[in-house]
Amino acid sequence: MLGIVGIFASLALLIFLAHRGWNVIFIAPICAAMAVAFNIGDLPFFASYTQIFMPALGSYFATYFPLFLLGAVFGKLMDESGAARAIAHQIVRWVGGERAILAMVLACALLTYGGVSLFVVAFSVYPIAASLFREAQIPKRLIPAAIGLGSFTFTMVALPGTPAIQNAIPIPFFKTTIYAAPGMGLVAAVFMFATGMLWLSRRTAAARRAGEGYGDHKEEFAAVDNANLPSFFLALLPILLVIGLNFLLSKYVIPAFDHSELATAKFKNIDLKKVLAIWAIIGAMLAACVVLALTNRQRIADLQGAINKGTLGSLLPMANTASEVGYGAVIAALAAFAVVREGLKAVTSDPVISLWLVVTVLAGMTGSASGGMSLALGAMGEYYVNAAQAAGINPEIMHRIAAMGSAAMDILPHNGAVITLLAICGLTHRQSYFDLFVVGSLTAFAASILVLGLYLTVGVF
Repeated sequence: MLGIVGIFASLALLIFLAHRGWNVIFIAPICAAMAVAFNIGDLPFFASYTQIFMPALGSYFATYFPLFLLGAVFGKLMDESGAARAIAHQIVRWVGGERAILAMVLACALLTYGGVSLFVVAFSVYPIAASLFREAQIPKRLIPAAIGLGSFTFTMVALPGTPAIQNAIPIPFFKTTIYAAPGMGLVAAVFMFATGMLWLSRRTAAARRAGEGYGDHKEEFAAVDNANLPSFFLALLPILLVIGLNFLLSKYVIPAFDHSELATAKFKNIDLKKVLAIWAIIGAMLAACVVLALTNRQRIADLQGAINKGTLGSLLPMANTASEVGYGAVIAALAAFAVVREGLKAVTSDPVISLWLVVTVLAGMTGSASGGMSLALGAMGEYYVNAAQAAGINPEIMHRIAAMGSAAMDILPHNGAVITLLAICGLTHRQSYFDLFVVGSLTAFAASILVLGLYLTVGVF
């Protein structure tokens, strides 16, 4: 019993300190050590850090760092070239400034589905959103929710083919691709988009009835040169490359080659299916970065500087998530965690529902979609792979439901993306968090319930 208390106490401390602004890289091993201390005699104190925490952190780095790196560089190049702003401006022209919320959601969705990180999207789109919302007299407090709906809901975990890290984490476990369970993903994506837009529309209408308006906000935007933006189609080309090359490389190009050497000790007897999708994302993102740099070489004033900034910008989110994975590895090694794990598994015998429940709970507790899913799959991934095989469940369904579970309850106040987005918009939790939580988590939660219900009742997907 003391060991279980220690696990939850350490997790509560991790959440509290992260919410207070402490860096997860520093506090994760401390919180893991606290759990070890409660589980007296279970794990050697220092060995749990050097032999469990750090190897898990390193393994996560080795697997996913190229995705973080190339994603950050790609996003920085999209920003520096003006491509992100060009896409946002064109969508606004098509949709109309009077439909400011729809324009921002679609712009953010297109950018994030094309591989641009949330943070780059928020920085690029926010000034446009502020101008449109002010002109349309829509409360500024709804801007984070509009950006959030387009950036970290359906394009992050539901749409098949999205290069988001949350869609890549399940790949090595279930030997799937980023196109896993497209039917389930599309149904969920449409539901998230529709319910999110319905909520924001109703909130806008209620604010207009109350005569609220944009609000009194002092805003200072850095001067941005929009005179030399690329054309919409030139700006869109790298995004189309990411989407198209992902598909071609994973389905046709890479499998066409002989990979028998992977079955040797030199390559650790790896199964191609475990690395195929990640190779495809790396190839697609790299090609898109090259094309983006070549087609915008006159617009990117300092190519070396942009790449350096993107590279450095990838390190912090990568290290934060990897540290949470290391923390999870230590927790999973404790005997008390086996009791917690069995308790979660005992809630339902269906592997699909059980996986969704575990990922949802851990993503909510850690305040991180990628961290919670990595923690869940790192601790219980092998169990769910075997359970799915025994039950004859398509691993693609396991992949998609794990990804969706990671977004079902991760948008809590201590979530790093929430804190960053509110800071970019110059708003507080009190002003904007409620609407962000509704469109960012509750829509994903409801979409998960919908597809789980369809899966159980009519056996679709």
